[in-house]
Amino acid sequence: MTTRPAKHSLTLHGHRTSVSLEPEFWEAFRDIATLRGLSVNQLASEIDAARRGEEGLASAIRVFCLKHHQGT
Repeated sequence: MTTRPAKHSLTLHGHRTSVSLEPEFWEAFRDIATLRGLSVNQLASEIDAARRGEEGLASAIRVFCLKHHQGT
């Protein structure tokens, strides 16, 4: 069962922001960053730069993790 979202601070392009994700997504996100040889902040910055219009950063990270684990 998924637990409540946990808020963590990130630095994107020199600016601090906070993102709330479920612990399972934080774990997956950290694992992907490690696999790519990036910090969590670097990977979050890449996702932030690629997101569209009104899409929230937390949603973009969740979709990114899902697509990664689906192999797409």
